[in-house]
This record gives sequence, structure tokens and C-alpha cells, in this order.
Amino acid sequence: MANILVLDDEKDACELIDRILSSSHKVITFTEEREAIAYAENNPVDLAILDIKLKTMSGVDVLAALKAHAPSIKAIMLTGYPTVETARQAITLGADEYLVKPIDIDELEAKVKTVLTAKKKKAKKPIHLD
Repeated sequence: MANILVLDDEKDACELIDRILSSSHKVITFTEEREAIAYAENNPVDLAILDIKLKTMSGVDVLAALKAHAPSIKAIMLTGYPTVETARQAITLGADEYLVKPIDIDELEAKVKTVLTAKKKKAKKPIHLD
């Protein structure tokens, strides 16, 4: 069971993602950027699902703040306004996936599974000491 942080300024989007993922993961939702960042600084988060257009910050800025504290955090970015520049920024900062709203349930579940599986595989790699 992974710990998943969801940040979207639309409460309905948070609730939808929570309903989709909470049967197999611990999901905590936020509509305020600073609250989400503070939570991630004090609690383990395996995956962050972040809307790109937020109230006071961009999701890309939130991702940068999360990565500064926990470089190994995985992220899926959401947007209702897809652009090549936004996608490039998100990927450059370490987003693992990118989803366009409205959210497709099957696509969300598949991308969450892919990202979390990749995280587990990376964590299980043996350490070689030379």
C-alpha cells in the first residue's frame, strides 16, 4: 500500500482520485499548496499527483519543493490545459507521468501502477561496493 498525496484546487477532482485509488492505497488530498508541501515534509509520500494550475503556485513549483525535500518522490502531473512547455517543465523537474483532464479512470490506475512498480524495482536494486 503506497502513500499517495493528491493536490488539486478542485475538491471534486481530489475526491474522484481518492475514490479511485483509496481501495488499494493510502490517499491524502489537499486543495492548498502550502498544506500539501508541509504534509510531505513531515510524512512519507511515495507518489504525488499534482494539478499544474493551482491557486497560488503552479504544480511544477510544488513538484520542485517536494523534490527538494524528498528527491526520490514520484509524481504524476494533471492538467486541463496541456501544452508542450508545461509537459517539458514537469518532466525536467522529475515528473514520471502526465495526465490530461478530464481524468480517465483506467489511465490513472495504469499510470499509478506503472510509477509505483518502477519505484519498487529501483528500491530493490542491489548496492555494489567497489
